[in-house]
Amino acid sequence: MSIGFLLKKFISFWMMPLSIGVLLLGVAYWQLRRGGHAAARYLLLASALWIILFSYDPFANWLLYPLEHRYKALLHPPQTIAYIYILGGGHHSDPTLPVTSQIIPESVVRTNEGVRLYHALHGKAKLIVSGYGGFVDPNPHAKMAQRLAQALGVPKEDIIPVPSATDTEDEANVAKRIAEERPVALVTSAYHIPRALNWFKKAGVASIPAPTYHLATLQHLNYLGFFSANALKKSTIAMHEYLGLLWQKIKGA
Repeated sequence: MSIGFLLKKFISFWMMPLSIGVLLLGVAYWQLRRGGHAAARYLLLASALWIILFSYDPFANWLLYPLEHRYKALLHPPQTIAYIYILGGGHHSDPTLPVTSQIIPESVVRTNEGVRLYHALHGKAKLIVSGYGGFVDPNPHAKMAQRLAQALGVPKEDIIPVPSATDTEDEANVAKRIAEERPVALVTSAYHIPRALNWFKKAGVASIPAPTYHLATLQHLNYLGFFSANALKKSTIAMHEYLGLLWQKIKGA
């Protein structure tokens, strides 16, 4: 795991909605301590409004929806697909629990969607699963996803684990080495599809988007949904992806 990767994670953490709200509070407190009462009041107000906005359910859905619905779901995969690449997610190893409890729900959904496509293609495509091991849990996510896929009926010989990939750019380069010019169904969370496709296209992978784990909706919005933890989560996801897309443009992807 490179220093650049860790630095990217650190910087992005402080650019998330809740982090910015807390930073505004910290600056307000600093202004208060040094006698800047007027500045402190404005900063406290800004912090409160910021957190209220990003934890408001309609705003969070509005922010995330365009990312998730840029590409349609792959309900009926073309039979020409040679590989199904399930992008990595997260897990917490605990041998006393079933694998479905060790893998985070988002990654369970991704793996299930990949397996659904595998069966829809009658086992003619290979499944690629990826994800590295972290500091706290050295067990690679690729191995956990492989275990889940096998439990869902995919033979071990049809699964290609990639435990070395640390981010989506790495996964795209791996996909190119494995698939070469053959079509790849790209399975990841719907909000992540636009950024993931950019990396895969840059790597020269013949990618077919297969979004899953849709979170946002513009129907039946809860206009009384203030201070929602779920809304704050959606806003954080959206902010992370928009920043990621900006970073891609800077890098020329």
